[in-house]
Amino acid sequence: MIRILGFLAAIALTGFGIGWLIERPGSFVMVWQGWRVETSVPVALLFIVLLTTALIIAWWFLRTLIHVPDAITDFLRGRRRRRGMTAVAHGLMAVGIGDGRGARRSANDARRLLGDEPLTLLLRAQAAQLAGDRDEAESAFRAMLDQPETRPLGYRGLYVEARRRGDTGGALSLAERAVRANPNVPWAGPALLELQSAGHDWDGALASVERNAANKLIDKAAARRQRAVILTAKAYDLTDSGVPDEALDLAREAVKLAPGLIPAAALAGRLLAESGDTRRAEKTVEAAWSLMPHPDLAEVYVHAKSGESAAERLKRAAALAKRKPDDPESGLMLAKAALDAREFARARDALKSLVENGPTRRVCMLMAEIENAETGDLGRARAWLARALSARRDPAWVADGFVSDIWEAVSPVTGELDAFVWKVPQETLAPPGVPVFEQAAAPPAPVPSSPPVAATPAPQATPAAVVAPPPPAPVQPAPPPAAKPAPSRRPAEVLLPIARAPDDPGPDAPDAEGDTLGRIESRLGPM
Repeated sequence: MIRILGFLAAIALTGFGIGWLIERPGSFVMVWQGWRVETSVPVALLFIVLLTTALIIAWWFLRTLIHVPDAITDFLRGRRRRRGMTAVAHGLMAVGIGDGRGARRSANDARRLLGDEPLTLLLRAQAAQLAGDRDEAESAFRAMLDQPETRPLGYRGLYVEARRRGDTGGALSLAERAVRANPNVPWAGPALLELQSAGHDWDGALASVERNAANKLIDKAAARRQRAVILTAKAYDLTDSGVPDEALDLAREAVKLAPGLIPAAALAGRLLAESGDTRRAEKTVEAAWSLMPHPDLAEVYVHAKSGESAAERLKRAAALAKRKPDDPESGLMLAKAALDAREFARARDALKSLVENGPTRRVCMLMAEIENAETGDLGRARAWLARALSARRDPAWVADGFVSDIWEAVSPVTGELDAFVWKVPQETLAPPGVPVFEQAAAPPAPVPSSPPVAATPAPQATPAAVVAPPPPAPVQPAPPPAAKPAPSRRPAEVLLPIARAPDDPGPDAPDAEGDTLGRIESRLGPM
């Protein structure tokens, strides 16, 4: 509406001006080089307007003639660019659908038409990766380093290629260069942290965590957790190197940052107990136990004081179990301590609810030890060992399908920091002779009240050791066990499905009862 009013106002003013000039014709005289021109003012103004218009048109025509070659060049260049962008679009679509031949053809056309532009370099690298041409892909990524806008992508591509060929040193160098070039790149900081952690460069990893937090790549809670994990891993390395004082400081700092990090609390409690500060060790373990009961915490708490009798360790176990009386770990800890103190009734009572609800492997192993130590009934003990094979697995440290008896800071499969989780692993391997699809449906074997008929009768004079194959060896009385050493930091099995060849008969059939027990014990491992 405003534009219409403005247009009407302009027409009115123009008409008013023309009428004003007509009413005042006046005269216009120009003398130049002997020439005299005399006319009215309106005619003179009209002549000036026409002359100005003619000059403008002449200038435009002359300027157009001058720029005709450039215009032709721009037209041809624009058409070439349009063809190149079409080739890029077709190439990216070919990459998306997995057409490696079409992607390479489009990449070559785009490079011929557009040269080494960012999109053509990207398409060239993607097509080479799709075709499996690693050298061509790396060449494209190196070309990206020459242009500021594609340099982050070049570092990223070279880093991925280095990881694919297993060049950890090259990948680390590229991640460091990418971080120095632009610390805000989302992939570079976490990638550098992962490689530093995998190489046990804990000081560099701590610096990376601080830098990632400062650049808002991770939030404060994640930064605290990662820092606690790195400090714990460094403390374990210092403990293995014989530097317990510094390791203790790092472990206690890790506990403050992440109270629920069980490995940090267990290490801090063990080092405090070894230094003689039993009270602080107990408080550290009790706080962590209240968050998540764990067998490592139970081991540290029960053996916090060296030289204690089995009865005194049982009292310690009972005190810690009261903090989480319904947790299975409390029952297992109490049963183990009662077994060491030879209070068999109390050990059975601690495991009663766990047996009724479906025993796990550790429960079956403990029941086998109780049967052997209390009654010497080798048949019942072996029945519990056999039942352990089909029993549910106990919780373990699991990361990316990898199962370990001990905690590690980095996943051995993916290299991810803080990947291990304490949980029940997914079972994928069936016992010998039992198909995988029947494993979950197989009911647990009942515990007989007497040795099986087919079993070789054991001598009645002395009971046999549970973990030894026949012939049975007599059980010798032993003094109360001292504090157990720290577990070896050795990874355990990887639970992956095993596909057996058609001509593979599978595991050999047992020749004797002793061979069966030997396989049971070798699969179960230490409790």
